Amino acid sequence: MSVAAFMFPLLFVLVLTGIPIAFSLIVVSAGAGLLAFGPNAFGQLYGSFYSAATNFILSAIPMFVLMGAILERSGIAERLFRVMQIWLGRLPGGLAVATIAMGAVFAAAAGVVGAVEVMIGMMAIPAMQRYRYKNSLIAGTICAGGSLGTMIPPSVIAVMYAALAQISVGELLAGMMLPGLLMIVLFIAYLIIQGMIDPPEAVDFVDDVTTMSLRDKLWLTFTSMLPICALIFAVLGSLLAGIASPTEAAAVGAVGALLLCILYGRFSLPMLSESLKITVRISAMILLIVAAGTMFMGTFAANGGSRLIRDAVQAAGFGDAGMIVFFLLIVLLLGFVLDWTANVLICVPLFAPFIRQAGIDPVWFGTMAIIVIQTSYLTPPMASSIFYLKSIAPPDMTYGQMCRGVVPFILLQLATLAIVALFPALATWLPDQIVGF
Repeated sequence: MSVAAFMFPLLFVLVLTGIPIAFSLIVVSAGAGLLAFGPNAFGQLYGSFYSAATNFILSAIPMFVLMGAILERSGIAERLFRVMQIWLGRLPGGLAVATIAMGAVFAAAAGVVGAVEVMIGMMAIPAMQRYRYKNSLIAGTICAGGSLGTMIPPSVIAVMYAALAQISVGELLAGMMLPGLLMIVLFIAYLIIQGMIDPPEAVDFVDDVTTMSLRDKLWLTFTSMLPICALIFAVLGSLLAGIASPTEAAAVGAVGALLLCILYGRFSLPMLSESLKITVRISAMILLIVAAGTMFMGTFAANGGSRLIRDAVQAAGFGDAGMIVFFLLIVLLLGFVLDWTANVLICVPLFAPFIRQAGIDPVWFGTMAIIVIQTSYLTPPMASSIFYLKSIAPPDMTYGQMCRGVVPFILLQLATLAIVALFPALATWLPDQIVGF
């Protein structure tokens, strides 16, 4: 049996023992590289590391992270949540619907999953508990809303996926738009139906939102929504129209976020310093995993990994549909134990050649793969979204309640995946219409 067959099991052993993913990838890559290249192994590994470090598209990641970090401190999140409460709060399950809407809007502005979830969680948990929503529904709604940063452009995951799959970032982001909107509609429909069937207990106090005049509501909506919509339009519009590269569009977003921070009176040098520190820390983590993942896939291929996968697919007798299901299942299973960065880095270089050879639309497959990654992000026992929520949740919100709360949203994500699989035009029509125009 080839060395490649032992690389994944060894990687999982190292990750499950608590070694950081980047260092686990490097250790396995170094060992397999010595077997494949002998004395020249470290020269080959350095080449992989250098190619990842000089990938121009990946330079967009720090800018998107900085945009999210600044927006988190700009005050726009609080204003947006208040606007959503005003206009959606009277619907059945209105606060839950407002939380999902808030997650969607902020995902389109920030593109960083963890930041979106923590922000909406810190605002939504007190408000929803005050209105006596069940903890399981609160947890599921916040986790689902935060996970929309995966599917709603601009998405850091999509930028990395496109760079590794060698497809257009703009086309992939455009392909994700309609499935992302479909997912939001399914989430909101479920919450409204849930609110009609099992409404929260009535409360006997008057919220200040209900006492606002129409003029005040309209003014708050205008001053909150117009700037954030302008920022989203500037980032996505310039990218999808081909005016700006992903890095340039991300830079526009970072500058726009800084201007919003100044506009709302939240700018200060300590705030900027903290945002830059967070950006450096998160970007360094992501890019180190990128470099380590590139090394891993290089040594995996050198030890016969591609041939191993090809032989497995041929031996199983999969057609194109079976191959797609097989690859997506691997992505889902890896998502149970690896974070999204390592998942993308391992799976995309491995599967992309087979997808191209089979003539499968790479944007369609990429969209489905990202939906699966988002689903694994919510799926216990290693759900990143639950760990993010646990860090900000009150003591009375248990891990069991969180796990129960995310189940309906996992099913809705799988429903979205099935619809996109049956109707590929959901992912392929929009890129053909708008990219480059």
